[in-house]
Amino acid sequence: MKERSKSSSASNLPLILDIDDFKGDFSFDALFGNLVNELLPAFQEEEADTADGHGIGGTDVLPNGHIRAPSGATKFPQGLSAPLFPEVDALLSLFEDSCRELVDLRKQIDGKLYNLKKEVSTQDAKHRKTLTELEKGVDGLFDSFARLDSRISSVGQTAAKIGDHLQSADAQRETASQTIELIKYLMEFNSSLGDLMELSPLFSDDSRVAEAASIAQKLRSFAGEDIARAVPSVVGSVTASRVLEVAVANLQEYCNELENRLLARFDAASQRRELSTMSECAKILSQFNRGTSAMQHYVATRPMFIDVEVMNSDTRLVLGSQGSQASPSNVARGLSSLYKEITDTIRKEAATIMAVFPSPNDVMSILVQRVLEQRVTTLLDKLLLKPSLVNPPPIEEGGLLLYLRMLAVAYEKTQELARDLRAVGCGDLDVEGLTECLFSVHKDEYPEHEQASLRQLYQAKLEELRAESQKVSESSGTIGRSKGASVASSHQPISIAVVTEFVRWNEEAISRCTSFSSQPATLAANVKSVFTCLLDQVSQYITDGLEWARDSLIEAAALRERFVLGTIVSRRVAAAAASAAEAAAAAGESSFRSFMVAVQRCGSSVAIVQQYFANSISRLLLPVDGAYAASCEEMATAMSSAEGAAYKGLQQCIETVMAELRYRLNGYYQLNKRQQITAHLMMEWLPIIVQQMLAQELLLIFLGSSRLHSLH
Repeated sequence: MKERSKSSSASNLPLILDIDDFKGDFSFDALFGNLVNELLPAFQEEEADTADGHGIGGTDVLPNGHIRAPSGATKFPQGLSAPLFPEVDALLSLFEDSCRELVDLRKQIDGKLYNLKKEVSTQDAKHRKTLTELEKGVDGLFDSFARLDSRISSVGQTAAKIGDHLQSADAQRETASQTIELIKYLMEFNSSLGDLMELSPLFSDDSRVAEAASIAQKLRSFAGEDIARAVPSVVGSVTASRVLEVAVANLQEYCNELENRLLARFDAASQRRELSTMSECAKILSQFNRGTSAMQHYVATRPMFIDVEVMNSDTRLVLGSQGSQASPSNVARGLSSLYKEITDTIRKEAATIMAVFPSPNDVMSILVQRVLEQRVTTLLDKLLLKPSLVNPPPIEEGGLLLYLRMLAVAYEKTQELARDLRAVGCGDLDVEGLTECLFSVHKDEYPEHEQASLRQLYQAKLEELRAESQKVSESSGTIGRSKGASVASSHQPISIAVVTEFVRWNEEAISRCTSFSSQPATLAANVKSVFTCLLDQVSQYITDGLEWARDSLIEAAALRERFVLGTIVSRRVAAAAASAAEAAAAAGESSFRSFMVAVQRCGSSVAIVQQYFANSISRLLLPVDGAYAASCEEMATAMSSAEGAAYKGLQQCIETVMAELRYRLNGYYQLNKRQQITAHLMMEWLPIIVQQMLAQELLLIFLGSSRLHSLH
C-alpha cells in the first residue's frame, strides 16, 4: 500500500490501494489493518499516556481504541472536553478515498477484462479457422489413405489370384509329371506274367521296398480310376482297354507278392523280437488296405489262438479234471484266474502293439475281439450246456439250478473281464456289447429256465418231505386216531422253515434277474414272473398244510359219529361206548389244536412272503407303471385258496367244539330242572360265541399286524 502525508490535498494524494493488494491470498482484515495502522497507533499512544492502566475517570479503554463509559455516568456537557475519537475525520477521509480508488480499480479491471475478452475472441476465431482448415486437410488425408488402401487391396487380390494360378499350374505340372512317371511304371507291368522279373530296380530292390509299395499303391489307384476313364476317350480303341487290364492284373500280382514278402519279413522280425524291423514293415504294410492284413496276421499268429494246449489248459483250469462235477464256486475261482491271465497277456501284447503299429487302437480292437470270440466263447460253450426244459437234468446232478448258477458266475466274471480289457485298451470296440452278445443265446430263454428251476426245486422238496414223513410213520408204527396221532396222507403239515427256504430260492433267482436284466421294463417282467412262482408255491404249500389239518378234523368227526350215545341203548352198552367216546373226544381235541397251529403257521408264512415283497420285490417293480399293483393283486389271488381252506376248517372246529359240549352236557351229568334250563341256554348261545371267537382268531392270524394289508 502506498504511503501519503496527512497534510497533502485530496487531489494530490498518492494512491492508497494498489492492484497487487488483491492478488495472491487476499484477506480483508489485513487490508483494513494496513489502511488504519497509520492513524490508530498514535491515538492509542495518546490515550495510553492519559490512562492509568484501567480507564479514565472510571471508563474503560477498548482494544479498538474506543472508550467505554460506565453505565452510571452521564454525558459530557457540550464544550467540557475533547471528542473521544479525534481521528475519526481522518479515518472517514481515508475510507472515502479508498472507495474512490476501489471504483477506479474496478473500472481499470473491467477495461482490462474487456480488452482480454476481445483478444480472446479474436484468437478463438483464428484458432477455429485454423482447426477448420486442419480438419479439411485431415479429411483429404483420409480420402488419400482410403484410395491407397483400396489400391493396395486390389493389387493384393490380383497378386493372390496370380499366386493361385501359379500354384495350380505348379500342381498341375507336378501331377502331370507324376502321371508321366506312373504311366512309365505302369507300362513296365504291360507284359506277360513271366516277364515281371524284368521290372525296374525300384520294384526289385529290397532296400527300396517302402518306395516301391508307395508307387504300387499309386499305380493301383491311378489304373483303377483315372486311366479306366481317360484312355478309352482319348485313344478310342478297345485294344488300349485290354492292355490296361493286363497291366492292372500284373500290378495286382506284384502287390500281392510284395505284401507276402513284407509279411514274411514281419514274421521273421517278430520271432526275433526286433521291434524296429516290425515297425518298419508295419508302416509299409499300412499302405495295403490300411494295414488290415498285417494287423489280422499279427493277431492270428499269437500263441493263445493257435496253441491247442492253451485251450485245453483253459478247460482244465475252469472245469477241473475230466469226468468231475464242477461247482459254481470252483468255476468262479477258475474263471478269475483265467481271466486275469488273459488280461495280463493282453497288457503285454499292448506294449508291443504300441511300439510297432502306426494304428495301435485298431490292432487292440482286433485282438480283444478275437480273444472274446475265440478263447472266451470256446470256454463258455463247454461250461454252459443249455439243459432241456422238457427233460431237465435230475436234481441229484444239480438240476436246472446248477446251470443257472454257472450262468450267473460266468456272466459276472466275463463282465469283469470286459471292464479290465477296456482299462487296458481295446480301441473303438464295444467290448461290453460284444460280451452281452456272448450270453444272448442264454439270456433269451433265461426266464423260462428260472421258473422251471423253481418248480423243480419245489417238487423235489415236496418229495423229500413225503419221504421223511413216510420214514417217521414206518419207524413209529401205526397209531390210532384215538391217541391223537396223524395218519398217512398226501398232504404235509406246514413248516415255517420250508417257507423260508422257498423265499431263499426266490431271492437267489431275483438276484440273477437283476444281473441279467439291464432295462427296468425287462427287469420288472422277469422279477414279476419269478415272484409269481413263489406265490404259487407258498399258496399250494400252506393250502395243502391246512387240508392236512382238516383231514384230522374230518377223521376225528368220523370217530365221534361212530360212538354217539343213543337214548335207547342199555347201560352196559352205554358204559362200553363211553370209553370209546372219550377216545373220540381226545382225537377231536388233538385235531382242533393241530388245525389252529396250522393256521398260525399259515399266517406266519404269509407274513414272511409279505415282508420279502416289501423289502426286495417292490423297489424293482415300482419303476414300471402297473407292475406293483399287478403283483399285489396276484398275492391276493394266491392266498384266496388258503383262506378258503382256513374258513372250512374253522367251521369244522366249531362243529367239533359243539359236539364236545353236547356230549358233556347231555351224557355226563344228571341234570335237574334248573340245570337243564342252563344247559339249554348254553346250547343256544355258546355256538355263536365260539364261532365269533374262532373267526376273530382266524382273522387276526391272516390280517393282524397288517400282514395282508396290501391284499385288501
